[in-house]
Amino acid sequence: MREETSFRKTLSLFQVVYLGLAWMTPMIYFSIYGIAYETSGGMLSQAYLLAFIAIFFTAYSYGVMSKTFSASGSAYTYAKKSIHPVLGYLVGWALLLDYFFSPLIACLTFGLYIHAQFPSVPAYVWIILLNAVLAAVNIIGIKFSANLSRLFVWVQIGFIAVFCGFLINNISGGVQPLETFAASGVPFSTILSGASIICFSFLGFDSITTMSEETVNAGKTIPRAIMIIIFSAVILYLTPSILTQLVYPHVTFANIDSAGLEIVRLVGGSALASLFTVVLIMAIFTQGLSSVTCVSRLLYVMGRESILPKRFFGSLHPRLNTPVFNIVLVSAVSLLALVVNLDTAVKFVNFGALSAFVVVNLCVIAQLYIKEKRRSFKQTWLYLIFPLTGAGFIGWLLSLLDKDALLMGGVWLLIGIAYHVLKSRLNRPLSNSDSTIPVKPASGMES
Repeated sequence: MREETSFRKTLSLFQVVYLGLAWMTPMIYFSIYGIAYETSGGMLSQAYLLAFIAIFFTAYSYGVMSKTFSASGSAYTYAKKSIHPVLGYLVGWALLLDYFFSPLIACLTFGLYIHAQFPSVPAYVWIILLNAVLAAVNIIGIKFSANLSRLFVWVQIGFIAVFCGFLINNISGGVQPLETFAASGVPFSTILSGASIICFSFLGFDSITTMSEETVNAGKTIPRAIMIIIFSAVILYLTPSILTQLVYPHVTFANIDSAGLEIVRLVGGSALASLFTVVLIMAIFTQGLSSVTCVSRLLYVMGRESILPKRFFGSLHPRLNTPVFNIVLVSAVSLLALVVNLDTAVKFVNFGALSAFVVVNLCVIAQLYIKEKRRSFKQTWLYLIFPLTGAGFIGWLLSLLDKDALLMGGVWLLIGIAYHVLKSRLNRPLSNSDSTIPVKPASGMES
């Protein structure tokens, strides 16, 4: 009998952290700077703090569930085991939107930025090239991906530190911190609206739960890594926000979409702006690398459990121990970056991620508070109040998505339901009444 190939447990705590931060991409702070600044009424620091508080509850729920169920599969596994397999399937199907379109966004953004630097080379050349490189690195192995992510994540952190150094140098003696952060004249609802946009800059911490079966002592490592990731993120986001608000309490931008580049140029001049472009391209690369890793693992788990065709999705390369077929498929889907616009891809990602976040919060309640009956005063807070708060806030964010996002997400779910119903009917065993094969009477029983 052929021995089944399985993942190797090779990832350490900080390798997992680097993969999560690579997906999250610290440089996203600058990518969404303009829309976040405008939506929050200029109160970026307050909005980032509120966003962190909101996302903390969902991150906590992911930590609890990853400790309860250490198998890979993220929200799909948690919903299937704690609530119902059908809900698990639907969550996994929705999560595919997030995970499938994240590498597509990386390829598309990479192509646009490089084409802007080298206009003579078409964007599609860079998109195809990045796609091939991401596939090759992922096929080689996840440990190589983690080590490469570590290098590029530190480059991003280094740039943010340099940016903050320029800001500290620009702080004048007349700065009044209390007046700057009083938010006078800016309604709390406006700051909340900014927080709803900024929450998306924290997306990615959940991706590491797809790597549980490749992580050493996953039951302890994954929850710790989730908390390290979100606390690192809030420091990387909040520090430049506070300093920028102190130095430039009121600023206007020529173009909201390129506000991140404008603020960098304002703070450090053209030299820092040139460095910014290079680091941002590196950040996009690592985000694509991590996202291909995660979606290929989710597809593997769904294939291994025959939710998707097992022969294709549930196989690993016998020597490399990587889901090569899944990686190739993800790369093929990412070529849609040649025809799909960025706005559409982002809407798919937001719908998939937020849907999964709501369900994971509910999984904590279903598994620990209802099934396992952990209902002491402390446990009621941890396994009922906290996840309810997380589900409520994320559900509110989900409702704020525009009609196009909700429509596209709804159509994707209907496709998933149709596939599940068809697959269930095809796999249903025939009953005696369905059978058309005549049954021969046993010997001696003929009339």
